[in-house]
Amino acid sequence: MSSVTYRDLHTLEEFALVVDLERQIWGPVYDDVVPVSILAVSVHSGGILIGAFDEGRMVGFVYSLPGIKDGKPTQWSHMAGVVSSHRSTGLGYQLKLLQRERALDAGLELVQWTYDPLQALNAHLNFSKLGVVVAEYAENIYGLSTSPLHAGLPTDRFVADWWIRRPHVERRLAAREARGTDPVARVKPPLTLRDHSVVDIRRVNGLLPAGEWLECGDVDLTLDAPRLAVEIPTGFTEMLARDPGLALAWRMQTRAIFTTYFGRGYRVVDFFLDRPSRKGTYVLSKTQS
Repeated sequence: MSSVTYRDLHTLEEFALVVDLERQIWGPVYDDVVPVSILAVSVHSGGILIGAFDEGRMVGFVYSLPGIKDGKPTQWSHMAGVVSSHRSTGLGYQLKLLQRERALDAGLELVQWTYDPLQALNAHLNFSKLGVVVAEYAENIYGLSTSPLHAGLPTDRFVADWWIRRPHVERRLAAREARGTDPVARVKPPLTLRDHSVVDIRRVNGLLPAGEWLECGDVDLTLDAPRLAVEIPTGFTEMLARDPGLALAWRMQTRAIFTTYFGRGYRVVDFFLDRPSRKGTYVLSKTQS
């Protein structure tokens, strides 16, 4: 993707391009589009809006607006989107790095956003590459969405905390950068454990074959170990489209898991993607190592 360039967006014409891209990514009937007027006010008030362009065509963007957390200024990253032709190319990751640079320049420490905890590839980006932590589960935060990407499912979301100045984030980003320049590291197996003891931690749930998909089984809401593992399937978007009943079951089962354990003081500190096994594993901890 060497032809892709990035720039901050400031004009009404550029904001209109973002609105067009929102409809392209989330579907033409999506009714939660952020309009030009709100983008303009956000940028004027200190928000961050960065576009990615391939040969002059906008192919992705990241958008955040000023927020307050515990009395301190933050950025709330409301939207980040990449067109289908440019996904899995590192473009979304680069947009987040640029967003971090802008937030650091503004003297900020925290960037927050929401994402669907059942989207394994998003979890991989957020935890494995960016170093977020999660301690809040928001039930149906946006209401029922008209986007075909959400298929009428309750919009339950994790609230991701990206502490952009903290050492664990800097280590995660540095490791990612080093791996990108090492041809040997780029061909590592898809599941690379940063902590080998992860394989021995207690599992809250199991995965069972359900034809084309995996279903959730053997949920235990009574565990009290220092660290816990919660497994989810990959391919949730496709599951939504082709087996919405199973997708809804996953939503309700994982809602029960995360709200229960967050209520007991756990938070999610890592995620491991295992593509061959069609699953991902969240690591929950009462303390950050």
